[in-house]
Formats: sequence, structure tokens, C-alpha cells
Amino acid sequence: MSPTMNRCQEVLASVRRIIRAIDLHSRFLVQNHGLTGPQLVLLQEVSRMADVTVGELATRASLSPPTVTAILDRLEKSGLVERKRSVEDRRRVHIAVTPAGKELLLESPPPLQQRFVTEFEALSDWEQTQILASLQRIASMMDASTLEAAPLLSSGPLTDDTETETEAIDETVCLSDSPTDHKTA
Repeated sequence: MSPTMNRCQEVLASVRRIIRAIDLHSRFLVQNHGLTGPQLVLLQEVSRMADVTVGELATRASLSPPTVTAILDRLEKSGLVERKRSVEDRRRVHIAVTPAGKELLLESPPPLQQRFVTEFEALSDWEQTQILASLQRIASMMDASTLEAAPLLSSGPLTDDTETETEAIDETVCLSDSPTDHKTA
């Protein structure tokens, strides 16, 4: 086997390991905590941002308001968040974590991207740039550079409504500015 073919196989195996790690973490969350990765991230953000609106949450999570609304619908149905009309402006609806949601947050592991963010931020600028460039090139080589993707490490669709998901996910923004942003309340 040529050195080029061997390196190619190693790259593909690494990509597959990344996909597998994301899939295993997503399955673990669902099986052990009843949450998907995006649900966990939104639950954490709602907990961190007291009485947040859907629009504010969507901005913070780099997701469209319809996508956030669909995820919040499931969280509310599970009794993990509640919606309340603003007293000052009845048109505004605020989201808050319920006691059951707070308890689940205490039991849940951090999102998979939290470890990545911590490790990535510890790298020097040139290493971060090299990783970014390499991954962008791989995405391009796999004809995936134009696909929309959320800044969440999760497998499967963010919502059951694929049309809503694909119309509004911003792939350019990370959820955190620093690893400390990911601590649960």
C-alpha cells in the first residue's frame, strides 16, 4: 500500500471515530437522561439565562427561533421548562427551567462539545488555525462544505421537522466564548 493511500485510510478512520464518538454520546444522553444533545444545551442555556425569551435563546445557541421553539416544545412536554407571559409585555414569552429540569441538569453529563472547547482553547493560535483549515478542507473534499450544521456535537436532526432545522442553523458561531460558559447553574 502506498504512503498516500495509508494516510488517506488513517484520515477516514479518524473521521469515522469522530462520528462514532458523537453518536455514542448522543445515544448515552438519550438512554440515560432522556435528552438529546441539543435539548441538553438549550436546557443549560435557559438555566444560565434567567427568564430568557425564545429569540434571545436562539441567538445564544446560534439556531433559528423555529428550531428552538420545536426543541422547547419537547422540553416543556417533558416538564423540564415552562413558558410564562411577560407581565410588562404580554406579547413576550419567557422560558424558565422547572425544578425537574434543574434536577436533570445536575445529573446530566456536560455536552460533548464542552470538552472539545476546553481542549481547543488550550491550543496555540497556529494549532487552532491548522485544525480549522484541515477540517474545512476535509468537509470540502467530502462535498459537505455547503451543508448547514449547528455548533453542537450531536447526531441526528435537531428537531423532528427537518425543513425547520435546515432552514436556519448558523454554522459559523460556537456556543461558548470560554469553557466556563458551560457550567450548569
